[in-house]
Amino acid sequence: MTIPRPLLGAVIVAQLATVAVAGETNENSGVAISGYDPVAYFVQSKPVEGKADLAVTYRDARFMFASEENRKAFEANPGKYAPQYGGFCAYGMSRGYKAPIDPAAFTIVDDKLYLNYDQSVLETWRRDIKGYVTKADQNWPAVKLQ
Repeated sequence: MTIPRPLLGAVIVAQLATVAVAGETNENSGVAISGYDPVAYFVQSKPVEGKADLAVTYRDARFMFASEENRKAFEANPGKYAPQYGGFCAYGMSRGYKAPIDPAAFTIVDDKLYLNYDQSVLETWRRDIKGYVTKADQNWPAVKLQ
């Protein structure tokens, strides 16, 4: 479905308003990262859907895993594998707001997982990752409380 350009801004604002009340972790129906395995980004270098029967609760959200090994790795060190900024769009966080993500729009930088809204935003993010991380790190303490 193509959204007419004049309505696109309203659609994005509506999505952001929905996400803004989500709390510290970006989740939908209690599931983080749209059900994708956070460890898989590190060990397989790609998004892999997790399984509901291999879930772990972390920061009030369920993280799902593709394998028992990945689940165990996460349980041993969730801070290593959990996405930055609660799984909200890293670029959006650099701009001072929470935004949803596309699990396929990701980067791993300095052993940290960053997710983005979509592939277009990911391209923008990649132009100045270090600068955007600095801004997002500054914004996160206040924005995560919204």
